[in-house]
Amino acid sequence: MIALTLLMTFSAVSASAQSKDRRKSFKSWDNYEITTEKVGVDGTKFVKVWGFGKTVDAATMAAKENAVHACIFRGIPGNSTAMSTPPICPNPDTLASHEDYFNTFFAPGGPYLAYVSMTTDGVPSGTDRRKVKGGYKVGIYVQVMYDNLKRKLEADGIARKLSSGF
Repeated sequence: MIALTLLMTFSAVSASAQSKDRRKSFKSWDNYEITTEKVGVDGTKFVKVWGFGKTVDAATMAAKENAVHACIFRGIPGNSTAMSTPPICPNPDTLASHEDYFNTFFAPGGPYLAYVSMTTDGVPSGTDRRKVKGGYKVGIYVQVMYDNLKRKLEADGIARKLSSGF
């Protein structure tokens, strides 16, 4: 009986810690830079986005995640040549209410990569590659397949279709 109680206690602590780690990683998404570079091909957004990582490759992958995350949750700021783009999911509770979906979607090598076309050639260098405490900060140019991403989230019941009313 005591062993069962201890097992249940450690399981609960472990699950709680894992959930906190995931939420912490989602929270870190609030800390990235993204700018609209120019008008992209129809249905796409062309942006410069920054990512952090222990290696240049990890920072580049983080930047790709950040680009897709911005399209879904933050929106993309405008500039003199392109209007701002609102987020696909403007409800701030969407991430929390579909946490399992987004854990899978943004997993390493996950489905989010199908909506990213990296347009930076080669490994970022110069001012787009900075050594920072704990690793690297990397800026890359990315074309996000915005319309395809939006259709996917609508089909999966994550985003509301415009035709569904308000």
